[in-house]
Amino acid sequence: MPATIEKTKPMSEEEKRLYVPAGRTRRRPEAIADRIKDFIRTEKLIPGDRLPQEKMLIDEFKAAKSTVREAMKTLETQGLIYTRSGPGGGAFVAQPSAQHAMELLGAYFFFDQPSLSDIYAIRKALEPEIAAHLAGRLQPAQLAELERTIRIYDHAPENIDEQYRQRVAELDFHSQLAQLCPNRLLGFLCGLMHNLLRDLPLARRIYADPMPTAREEGLLFQYRLMAALKDGRSEEAREIAREHMILAERYMLARAEALADEKGKE
Repeated sequence: MPATIEKTKPMSEEEKRLYVPAGRTRRRPEAIADRIKDFIRTEKLIPGDRLPQEKMLIDEFKAAKSTVREAMKTLETQGLIYTRSGPGGGAFVAQPSAQHAMELLGAYFFFDQPSLSDIYAIRKALEPEIAAHLAGRLQPAQLAELERTIRIYDHAPENIDEQYRQRVAELDFHSQLAQLCPNRLLGFLCGLMHNLLRDLPLARRIYADPMPTAREEGLLFQYRLMAALKDGRSEEAREIAREHMILAERYMLARAEALADEKGKE
């Protein structure tokens, strides 16, 4: 394990311009955080590998302890490192999770949330491609896991709580497909749309007050999709997913309008 960060190549002036948006002054902790990222890449460190000790980083960067700690905190927030105290402790390389990245991106929309139409515009474009990618590629265990999720909502709910869990499980089915997609970027973008839906107050209200026909229609599409995925019918899987997203958007927008009308009559 390398004991120094000296092998990290300093950025050229051109690289610095690419790193920093025009009109924005680069903060010292951000620059150090990027130098540490470069070191991780250059030294081909993997999750679990130890980073140099804090004193070594302070000496290398000729920076105050508080500056180095802020840089390390930035990397920890990004999910790229974790720290451990006690004997054998220190800073270690971490494997960022997709869920963590989605939560960080979700925070970007906290004060200006996307509309249902915004989210479904992306779902309609991307989810059919996930279905086409997965047709004929899923293993028996993966298909069985998807079927277990479907069984959560393949029957009428007994109460309001189960009704809400069923609607969330319907979305979980699509999240599972996204996680299985061999194109990681495509799967991540769809998973992000699912997370935004889960966090959208309007979507939660709709999920808490669904129409029985919506569950039944969704089930029909998912049964058809599962059959196409098992048989490797790629184009059919794409078309089923596209139809499903179109009807799902139509349902969500209609319910949103109905809820708005109800609120207006109060």
